[in-house]
Amino acid sequence: MDTEAEHLERDRSSAPTTGPEEGSRFSRITNRFAATVSWRRTLALGAVCSVGVLLFSTFVVQPFLIPSGSMESTLQIGDRVLVNKLAYRFGSVPQRGDVVVFDGTGSFVQETPSENPVTGLLHGAAASLGLAEPAETDFVKRVVGVGGDRVVCCDRRGRVEVNGRPVNEGYLFAGDAPSRAPFDIVVPDGTLWMMGDHRSNSRDSRDHLGEPGGGMVPVDKVIGRADWLGWPLSRLRAVPGTAAFDGIPAPGPAHG
Repeated sequence: MDTEAEHLERDRSSAPTTGPEEGSRFSRITNRFAATVSWRRTLALGAVCSVGVLLFSTFVVQPFLIPSGSMESTLQIGDRVLVNKLAYRFGSVPQRGDVVVFDGTGSFVQETPSENPVTGLLHGAAASLGLAEPAETDFVKRVVGVGGDRVVCCDRRGRVEVNGRPVNEGYLFAGDAPSRAPFDIVVPDGTLWMMGDHRSNSRDSRDHLGEPGGGMVPVDKVIGRADWLGWPLSRLRAVPGTAAFDGIPAPGPAHG
């Protein structure tokens, strides 16, 4: 009898527990599994969103942090402009008066600054989201002359002339002269003559006349057109256009 009772006791102890303790353990395991799945889904979703934003920024619209006052008062230090990268992708070309972002390598910067590849990659990703200053080779300026134009400074009233016609540049920084340095250039085909709106605080095509490229920016170096102000919210608006170049005649033999 004692032996039989002992076997029965062992059988009871080895039987699976189905009470509250086992249910609680099962709940903990289920919760952990659900938390792991949720965490992985969140991580995957975040990665997909990040890649999507980077692709959108690379090919469609890129935020660009304004690092200097060279385009004041149109653009101010700390502004984030949204650069339309499709503006010149389908046969369109930059026009006089456009505010554009471009790669100045070979025109404004003769050599690409060297940097740590990993640091450069991280900085490039942050800059492409408008979270860091742009690369040292990226600039934002206004197109004043296009291929074939003769751009002269200045006429008797101190105005820039394009193809013999004076330009009333209402976008200039208050109190600024169109240029303190005289120049008389013809823009080669396929290039652009760029100037900042804050002329006394802008290193632009004028400052690179004596360098290789003569300060002319190749059209294929243009990254896109600055179409919108996206930040701060108090300045949320389209980048103001200009009618200053309306009526400028096409370049011709008389101007070339």
